[in-house]
Amino acid sequence: MSDAKQDWTGGESVILYQHCGACGHVQYFRKTFCENCGAPEPAVKQASGKGRVYATSLVMRAATPETRAQVPYNIVLVDADEGFRMMAHGDRNLAIGDAVTVRFERFTDRLVPHVTKDG
Repeated sequence: MSDAKQDWTGGESVILYQHCGACGHVQYFRKTFCENCGAPEPAVKQASGKGRVYATSLVMRAATPETRAQVPYNIVLVDADEGFRMMAHGDRNLAIGDAVTVRFERFTDRLVPHVTKDG
């Protein structure tokens, strides 16, 4: 990929996605091609951090010893305003359909997106 922008997986407090100039497709997981039409090198864009809750699941059991101190925590699927769906951590009071905004927090020494309810 020719674009070297970093997102939260690289330690930056941003969410990046791709937009295909040929067909308009939006994709969250970066690839060297558009997964819809196959055009090369979709443009990398920065997301606004706004969206709506699609699903939410409260985790009550630690998946690893490192996450034991974090239990319970909420995992949320968010439909971003830009047209892609992403997974994030979230406040426990979130419900399907809630408008949310992403901020970034440390979770077991990693930077992760964390959504909070708007308003």
